[in-house]
Amino acid sequence: MQDRETLRNALRELFENETGESRPELPDTLSLREELGLDSVDLVGLVMQVECRFRIRLTGDELAQLKCVGDLMDLIQAKLALPQSAAA
Repeated sequence: MQDRETLRNALRELFENETGESRPELPDTLSLREELGLDSVDLVGLVMQVECRFRIRLTGDELAQLKCVGDLMDLIQAKLALPQSAAA
């Protein structure tokens, strides 16, 4: 399992890859849509990168619950903690 700061750095990199914007900080409370400005296309692209990078699958129901960076990090950490067959 990755520690939270390593995960945050990976998300920062994926965010920059998806949007082309540099984001020096990604606090847990930062909202994905309003403050980061992610529209549905950006969010899908980011999720695809997350799934590929961490070799996990995120369901539509799980994604619908995501409001902020902390929610996404919690979900990724939970998926990474599952046995590999259950995370996919």
